[in-house]
Amino acid sequence: MEKRTPGFWVLTAFFALFMLFLYGPTITIGILSFQGEGGGLTFPMRGFSLHWFRDLFQEQAVGDIWGAFRRSFALGLMVMVTTVTVSVMGGLAFRKRFAGSGMLFYLIIASLVIPSILISLGVGLIFNQFGLKIHWATSGFGSQLTWTLPFGLLIMFAVFNRFDKSYEEAARDQGASAWQTIAHVVLPIIAPSLIGVGLFGFTLSYDEFARTLLTAGSYNTLPLEIYGMTTNVTTPVIYALGTLTTIFSFLIIGAFILTVWIMGKRRARLGSDAGKGV
Repeated sequence: MEKRTPGFWVLTAFFALFMLFLYGPTITIGILSFQGEGGGLTFPMRGFSLHWFRDLFQEQAVGDIWGAFRRSFALGLMVMVTTVTVSVMGGLAFRKRFAGSGMLFYLIIASLVIPSILISLGVGLIFNQFGLKIHWATSGFGSQLTWTLPFGLLIMFAVFNRFDKSYEEAARDQGASAWQTIAHVVLPIIAPSLIGVGLFGFTLSYDEFARTLLTAGSYNTLPLEIYGMTTNVTTPVIYALGTLTTIFSFLIIGAFILTVWIMGKRRARLGSDAGKGV
């Protein structure tokens, strides 16, 4: 048996502490959400029950939890679709150099280093200046795109840098038009990456707080609603909400991963069938 060096144990301990720091708060909230009916916001536990989960589905004295969830879900879908569409178009456009492409690239990436709260403030000011109503589906949508689009474009740049153009050349040799080549050759090949971009877009939007703070208008998204609840909710119902939203996030990630796996299996099967037919 290979002898472990002291450095190995140091790195192992560091990794364990890192994982505890990363997931410890989520696990703690998950445990406290199962407090008994007389339980509070801290340990020790006072019984074990599903009372606070049931309480979530009752009419709340404060806030609009399920309305906020619906808004966040709808906004996440809007951001996801837009991020995927624009990222693909941008990735295709940047395959060839054009005048100002370098400057445009750095302008796109610059939004990642600007403090999020300044983006939120700036978008809110622009809407006010033009007399437009601040709303989560307009100003909130725009401010979140400044966060998701750069990530989507960076992924697409990496994908197209490794893309084998011989597939496109073969399609055009067979008489396919440019649009047919993109629809029937390029997009199916990069589909797993598109799913990844979509996952980025949805999850980054779903839990975004700072860029939505001053651009959501009169109706909160879920992160804003949870933040508001921390100031006026004194029961573990907020932990139950946190647990459910965490489970929902993992389900979304699982659904995307399952989709990629199914697509991979289908592609492998089609490749195998094509090979047998040769």
